[in-house]
Amino acid sequence: MTSVTSTSLQELIDRADERGLAAAGLACLDRCLPLLAPERADVLRPVWAAVARGDGDVWAEAVGKARVELAGVGDEETDAGGVVTMVRAMLHGVPAEWAEGPLREWAGRCSGIALAVHRLYDATEAGPLHAGELRRQQAVLEAAAHGPTGLRRARDLSTEGGRVLRAVVSRRARTA
Repeated sequence: MTSVTSTSLQELIDRADERGLAAAGLACLDRCLPLLAPERADVLRPVWAAVARGDGDVWAEAVGKARVELAGVGDEETDAGGVVTMVRAMLHGVPAEWAEGPLREWAGRCSGIALAVHRLYDATEAGPLHAGELRRQQAVLEAAAHGPTGLRRARDLSTEGGRVLRAVVSRRARTA
């Protein structure tokens, strides 16, 4: 297995097209969203469908609906380490415009935020949760490079990563 670095991840983001960028940012948000709104796991499904279509109008509409559905969720009073604030920043940063520039900027920010969230829950700075998130982000970008057919793999990776993160957070809460 090859080692994933932040540099190689950034290179993948730099080479990605609109669909890949949207999938990358959305996958990061999708993995972290349960920390903000655990009961709303499927709210991003229409946004994933919009990524598959690659249609700017459908994207804008799906993003708008997701924002409305998630408005006001997350308990800032119990915001350990600023996680709720970070995940909310990913959500509020979703560009309504289906264009390379805004999507690239958002995907890059989401990547950094998701890595920071995972690092908060790791026992060490270079721990397995952070390393797994770095690998997942690379795999999502590689899968999305195959167009709509790779999006199922990207979504599966996102779902798997979300389960891992929820399990870690749950275990930590039980032992606290």
